Amino acid sequence: MDFSRFIHNRARAVDASGIRRVFDLAATLKNPINLSIGQPDFDVPEAVQDAAVDAIRSGQNRYTQTQGTGPLREKVAAELSREFPGTLGPALASGDAGLLMTSGVSGGLMLALMACVGPGDEVLIPDPYFVMYKHLVTLTGATAVFVDTYPDFAVTPERLAPHVTQRTKLLLFNTPSNPTGVRASAAQAAAVAGFCAEKNILLLSDEIYDVFAYGLEGAPFPSPLHTTADVLLLRGFSKTYGMTGWRLGYAAGPATIVEQMTKLQQYSFVCAPSMVQAAGVTALDTDMSAHVAAYAKKRDRVVERLSPHYELAAPGGAFYAFPQVPERLGMTASQFVEAAVAQNLLIIPGSVFSQRDTHFRLSYACDEAMLERGLDVLVGLAGG
Repeated sequence: MDFSRFIHNRARAVDASGIRRVFDLAATLKNPINLSIGQPDFDVPEAVQDAAVDAIRSGQNRYTQTQGTGPLREKVAAELSREFPGTLGPALASGDAGLLMTSGVSGGLMLALMACVGPGDEVLIPDPYFVMYKHLVTLTGATAVFVDTYPDFAVTPERLAPHVTQRTKLLLFNTPSNPTGVRASAAQAAAVAGFCAEKNILLLSDEIYDVFAYGLEGAPFPSPLHTTADVLLLRGFSKTYGMTGWRLGYAAGPATIVEQMTKLQQYSFVCAPSMVQAAGVTALDTDMSAHVAAYAKKRDRVVERLSPHYELAAPGGAFYAFPQVPERLGMTASQFVEAAVAQNLLIIPGSVFSQRDTHFRLSYACDEAMLERGLDVLVGLAGG
């Protein structure tokens, strides 16, 4: 039997992840210098681990309500109300905004796109972009419209405007960004929110890296939700608490949309993992500032070592940098990555995240010794 005939074009339209191919390559190398992995190098805090174990042993192993457990929803709502007292807080209190615990931010992204877009709709995706964005849009049957943000990777109304049509329905806004690490300023976030309101476009703000925001000096994290409650917010626990395998995130925003996402979750993910939701309450009381400070220090080191040799938009958050391959080398980013692999260094070609193949992503979510080894190789490849 020819089983390939059963594969729908929906699946064929999605490429295998270029990041996964690098992970597979890593398994074949001996002691690779791995600057490819986009997950924290610290483990889940012990108190959070204990909370999950206690939840399992106390029998919290069954389905929860689709929208999430009461204690976690209350905790998240209280946190959001303190952070956004003039916008999302009042909307949550009045019921104009809803809250849904999801199976990671990736699960929230899928639910949001499935609920809001389909064939005939267009979704604006600033380029470079998180690798999953374009493929999730493909699965919905909608059309991805890429908005070039090179060389500084700023998302602005001026860059968005030429791509808006009568079919434009949603903007995927990611700050701090994966893969660039660039963080929108408060003014930029407000401008994007105003633009979407003016054009009647749903603004989805993916803020999975919100805790890893550097150089704010006590100022609030610059989310578009400081401007308006008319934003669909996605945040999660994976990066902040090292819980990438635990799959816990949340969506907060217009109740009409969150209600539809909740309905779709009922027939797909069912609910976020029960014991992880119990641990999430403890996680929100856990101080991660020391880890954030350590990553800020690594960010500074990346900028210090690479800026003399590469064009680099200084990362303002997350744990990535997205340097340009020097034009004098006369090679694409994919070719450059092959040269790096030949020296046992794993990085990701920019074509995985972009319509261009001129940059590469490195992750500094690793120990300092490995980071220094990787930076040595990159400086050498640049001719430094």
